[in-house]
Amino acid sequence: MKPLVQPAELAELIASDDHVMVLDVRWYLTDAERGRREYDAGHVPGSRFVPIEHDLSAPVADDGRGGRHPLPSADDLQAALRRAGIDDDSHVVVLDQGPSLGAGRAWWMLRDAGLERVQVLDGGFAAWQEYGGAITTDLPEVRPGTVTVRPGQLPSVDADGVRAHLDAGGRVVDVRAAERFRGEVEPMDAVAGHIPGALNLPATELQDHGRFRPADEVAEMLSGLQPGDVLSCGSGITAAQALLAAEHAGISGLRLYPGSWSDWISDPDRPVATGE
Repeated sequence: MKPLVQPAELAELIASDDHVMVLDVRWYLTDAERGRREYDAGHVPGSRFVPIEHDLSAPVADDGRGGRHPLPSADDLQAALRRAGIDDDSHVVVLDQGPSLGAGRAWWMLRDAGLERVQVLDGGFAAWQEYGGAITTDLPEVRPGTVTVRPGQLPSVDADGVRAHLDAGGRVVDVRAAERFRGEVEPMDAVAGHIPGALNLPATELQDHGRFRPADEVAEMLSGLQPGDVLSCGSGITAAQALLAAEHAGISGLRLYPGSWSDWISDPDRPVATGE
């Protein structure tokens, strides 16, 4: 199943398949409640809101291990997905406000949990509005789902694995903005810079006006990566968006560093680099 759908395709799916579950995961880094407010003001009919900060992340650990958006436990994730009405065989389409940051996170987590039919609406709610798709403020009646999650279905790596991969000559690509990678600015984390040996490819370059670039263009931009190579960012969310782009381009087998930079710096003994 291709990872992205376009608005017209989503409209057709909604009209033809009553087992399609649309999850709205609109999310803003600096305002955790804004996504819910926007959902309440208008959403795709039948879509269910799932908050990134509360349902698709665990509380931040006191020591910072796991980063700013730690993955939730299997039990917590399963409970959240069942509240949204998801079954094992559900066809899930995820959307956010547009650039697929929140949607990329949700897509990766659902695929990692064992769901096979998961897609993202390319361009998100903004693209749905531009298409002229139906919008409502009515809240759907949700029957509790029966999904059983099995995390670990997609490849990921922790800080020790990142270090070992670099030592073995593998590539780690940091998809944060270039100025954050170089350590010139750091708006979110206590330490600026990047993992020594990592390369930089800002995830924004994989998109054009909130939608993913054509598959062949993304494939060219990621052509140096091999299965097992690692994608990292600030807290794992933008790296999941980049993994979604890679799948769109037909590149599989890349690993996510879920904690990313915010987890890396939780151990002061880990080295930090700045500049290019």
